Amino acid sequence: MKLFEYNYSLPGYLIAQVPLNQRASSRMLAVDRTLGSFTDRNFFDLPQFLRTDDVLVLNNTMVFPARLFGRSETGAMVEIFLVKEMESGIWETLARPARRLSQGKRIAFGDKLTAEVVEKASDGKVLVRFSCEGDFYNILDEIGKTPLPPYIKSETSVIDTDRERYQTVFAKNRGAIAAPTAGLHFTPDLLETIRNIGVTVAEITLHVGYGTFEPVRVNDLEQHAVSAENCEINEATAEILERAKADGRRIIAVGTTTTRALETSMVKFGNFAAVRYSADLTIKPGYKFRAIDALLTNFHLPESSLLVLTSTFGGHELIMDAYRHAVAAKYRFYSYGDCMLIVGKV
Repeated sequence: MKLFEYNYSLPGYLIAQVPLNQRASSRMLAVDRTLGSFTDRNFFDLPQFLRTDDVLVLNNTMVFPARLFGRSETGAMVEIFLVKEMESGIWETLARPARRLSQGKRIAFGDKLTAEVVEKASDGKVLVRFSCEGDFYNILDEIGKTPLPPYIKSETSVIDTDRERYQTVFAKNRGAIAAPTAGLHFTPDLLETIRNIGVTVAEITLHVGYGTFEPVRVNDLEQHAVSAENCEINEATAEILERAKADGRRIIAVGTTTTRALETSMVKFGNFAAVRYSADLTIKPGYKFRAIDALLTNFHLPESSLLVLTSTFGGHELIMDAYRHAVAAKYRFYSYGDCMLIVGKV
């Protein structure tokens, strides 16, 4: 299929700029693949769609404050977005304005942290080497800002108001530069309700990287590849998932990142392996899902790899119809927006 087949018209005012006051009060579009239909619900209705023997899988990665604001040697303001640590102290970054950052230029981020430009890559990324007084991640916690997506037009201020809300309530393993946003709707109380009806809640870790939201740059999706991300399934979760699969019980993925981690494991190892590995699977038309049976996910950008994944699971025509309905019904879109639950068999 071609990339343009994943386009839809979205008014800008439907892109959620701030989260709702209550995490679980978002709307949820429930899509049934068996019936080829969808209904308008609320996220707090989720337990009604779950069975007592289901396994609900969460991504427990933790977002770290990956946006830094500093000054170059000439006094110009520079924004650095940390993408990936290549080796100790050396990071691949996105920088604004990149044109001012020649090799060797130094940037100061307050009194404790400096960076030197090592290299500017052809794809626009900038490689920098950091020097700091103290622990690097502790300094990031002090001066870094939440790495919100560019479509959220937040003001840069001393107080990072998004640090708590752009984080799931079950986040525990630091390493993501973006939140697994389907998980943002959960509250401790709702998770307790889900467990109380007999659902097993399991966790994996996939550190969301630049590949998750990198634009698709080819029209022919056969040529598209999503950059790899680091992930891990621990022994307890692997055992839970293996037993559920053997028993024919449903495995419900919370988010596209969880989906990618689980499906990659099945492709690489033929089972749910208790290992750390690189999730390098690109899910696109024609892929046959082997790990998951249902998917909870937010609404994604037009022509994005996440929309391609979602519609591959749900069925292209059904999901695109659901998106058009969500626009007409004024759902809130993207990271701070509403969500979609896809259940049923194809």
